[in-house]
Amino acid sequence: MRIAVAGATGNIGALTVAALERDGHEVVRISRSVGVDLSTGDGLDDALTGVNVVIDATNAPAGGDAETVAYFGTATRNLLAAGERAGVRHHVLLSIVGIDRVEGTAHYAGKREQERLVTAGPLPWTIVPATQFHDFAAMVAGWTERDGVATIAPLLVQPIAPEDIAEVLAEIAAGEPRGRYADVAGPEPQDLVDMARRTNEARGHTVKLVPTWSGIFDSTMAGDVMLPGEGARITPTTFDEWLAGQRRDHTRGTRG
Repeated sequence: MRIAVAGATGNIGALTVAALERDGHEVVRISRSVGVDLSTGDGLDDALTGVNVVIDATNAPAGGDAETVAYFGTATRNLLAAGERAGVRHHVLLSIVGIDRVEGTAHYAGKREQERLVTAGPLPWTIVPATQFHDFAAMVAGWTERDGVATIAPLLVQPIAPEDIAEVLAEIAAGEPRGRYADVAGPEPQDLVDMARRTNEARGHTVKLVPTWSGIFDSTMAGDVMLPGEGARITPTTFDEWLAGQRRDHTRGTRG
């Protein structure tokens, strides 16, 4: 099957490309680095020639609500329109669990716009809502780190390994459109502050974490808001297993 991956050079996109190619699919990479620009549509028609399925694993540059919604909206419209012209039979969108329950976060507003456009669009679709990735906590702490101190919200999440969600996307792309798919999550709930602390320790990075609801994420995200709903698909890799890999990578790096 000929499958295009938008955001192919990103973390999830690259892992999805690898999973698809391992399974014998012909993969078309969509990213600016290979001359395809979702924000303008340049190169899209050529890229999607003969493509059966599109997986959208794109991200957006950091920005406010208006900028993020505009970016995701433009990119999604261009991708759907080019897909319709090319006769694409299945559009798969990677989304996020809980975005319909959270206001005030630019990235989530952009993902809601993506979902709206895909569900109202011209192509048969599957939306795959996933929980945060295992590396999310350390990334969030990194956004605010100054002089060895970082603020981070004490969110309750049920994180998923990037490799696991890539496997799910590859599997779904090879099948028929499913509409809104079940929430996809890792096996265990975790506290975001503890995740960040343990990830930084595993990577040999020293930072003081200050839990607070006054930062990027506020108390509207407290409790079980970000947890998967009933009937969720649970993937196998635990946070501890992923963390062991981070320690191994750090140890190899320090040994040169």
